[in-house]
Amino acid sequence: MAEPLAPQAEPGVVPGPKLQPLRLAVVTETYPPEVNGVAMTVARLVQGLRSRGHHLHLVRPRQHRHEQAGASGLDELLLRGLPIPRYPQLKMGLPATGTLLAHWQQQRPDLVHIATEGPLGWSALRAARRLRLPVTSDFRTNFHAYSQHYGIGWLQRPIVGYLRSFHNSTQATMVPTPVLQRELVRQGFHNVSVVARGVDTQQFSPDRRSAALRAAWGAGADTCVVAHVGRLAPEKNLGLLVQAFEAMRQVRPDSLLLLVGDGPARAELQARCPGAVFAGMRGGDDLAAHYASADAFVFPSMTETYGNVTPEAMASGLPVLAYDHAAAGQLIAHQHNGLLARLGSVDEFIAMAAQLAGSPQQALAWGQQARLTTLACGWDQVVCQVEGLMRAAWNRHASAVALSSDDSNITDHASNVLRRARTPPG
Repeated sequence: MAEPLAPQAEPGVVPGPKLQPLRLAVVTETYPPEVNGVAMTVARLVQGLRSRGHHLHLVRPRQHRHEQAGASGLDELLLRGLPIPRYPQLKMGLPATGTLLAHWQQQRPDLVHIATEGPLGWSALRAARRLRLPVTSDFRTNFHAYSQHYGIGWLQRPIVGYLRSFHNSTQATMVPTPVLQRELVRQGFHNVSVVARGVDTQQFSPDRRSAALRAAWGAGADTCVVAHVGRLAPEKNLGLLVQAFEAMRQVRPDSLLLLVGDGPARAELQARCPGAVFAGMRGGDDLAAHYASADAFVFPSMTETYGNVTPEAMASGLPVLAYDHAAAGQLIAHQHNGLLARLGSVDEFIAMAAQLAGSPQQALAWGQQARLTTLACGWDQVVCQVEGLMRAAWNRHASAVALSSDDSNITDHASNVLRRARTPPG
């Protein structure tokens, strides 16, 4: 195995304690500049692990025909992908077991981390098992829940079976909340660990508020701008968003609905809400300004595994109305830093929307408390926790291979890995 590379610092990420570097292959179906919560979270993880001295090898679909590997400064393997139905701007990786086997035989990683469970992730799992490499994984998306919104509910059981088989073939599965952990354990998933998500409180901040941006929306100083950020798609429960906003307008007739994002439900929403502002896809500081320039955030989704938009809105100083679920269930204390409705209670959600619109001073105080809550949700702690789970999986795997293998070549390799695992940095 090649010698570990020197640590590479990343801007905005504080390096942690010095540890024995690992060679980590991270496999994902999505990565920036694609705009979604998974892409952002994987990028933060890659940056944080690099800042802690590890060598990262990123495996992902090629996002456009002429894209060159390494253009972003990362060690990358770009593979073929297909546009995802209804989301042509996103790619789904294709099976590539043979390519990954050949690549990892020449440049063997210490551990493979699979961030998404699509065809590319499945190929990575097969290749890693053949090479007897340890694997960790993320449970990122409720595919089994989404199936109910796309007319394939009859596939829910086989989808859950596939996901259970997939994740139980890895040494550790990472989920963002204890509730999801308990749900998966009940369904027969093993080795499930909770790893929270972070939020960049420097980027997402009330300081990004822009009077000029509000004016461009047609909002005055006293207009109640109600924001929603996310895919405009059936699984986001956008019909309830419209009902909740109508209830808010009964209390505050000058309220304005701001929708950031795009998706297959956009045309229907534009027909139902002709007065709404459809801002389209936004990212970076521009997205942060859209959050901070609103006055409240309403998020009725019940299909999130986490929902990064919730802490982003809270960090931006907005009071959030959401169901007691995913990130909101973890971060919001009802009537302290936001409002929580019982999961699935439509009437309660709508009533709380009216309460939010009718209590502007209370809403402002909830938003200030929401901001304070997120100041403890930094990415450094998240990366440290992921690194610990990866290192534990690597150590366990090395010990098991060294004890059980009769193949002298594999035993020698495992013994060497185990020796490195036990060698203190220095």
